[in-house]
Amino acid sequence: MSNSDTIFVAADEPLDALAGWMADALQLERLDDPELKENEHFFGGRARTVDGRVLLFVEPNFYGASDPEPEDVSAIDRYTGAVDVRISGSRNEEARAKEARAVFDELAATQPRVALVLATAMSWIVAAYLPGAGVHTFPPETSLDVDDIDTWRAWVRG
Repeated sequence: MSNSDTIFVAADEPLDALAGWMADALQLERLDDPELKENEHFFGGRARTVDGRVLLFVEPNFYGASDPEPEDVSAIDRYTGAVDVRISGSRNEEARAKEARAVFDELAATQPRVALVLATAMSWIVAAYLPGAGVHTFPPETSLDVDDIDTWRAWVRG
């Protein structure tokens, strides 16, 4: 099974505005796809860490819960958008993870008002950026879920 690398975003702006900001900040072009639904965006451009193209698929965050039960709390609950990061033509998970981290770091440096969480396999929190607190990198296999809430609580949007 293939892992995924996802950046979750949260700000006061609507997702359409955040998607536009990400494309501008990362110098990506909008890609046409007839399968896109409302509030979905697809971008592509020069990869940061490999010779090739990075692809970003931006959609609403359907993975977090707006009012979870205490045992169901997750680090991504208060994030409005999910950004799937891919490298065109590559299935190399290590390369994709490195590219996702570079994209995350570039976004964190570009927009100080947008909270970000970088996750892998929809299970592990890799890093978080919280306005006013900065970037924090988590130990490997830190769960996005309540199991590791004491580790990530101060670094995610609450």
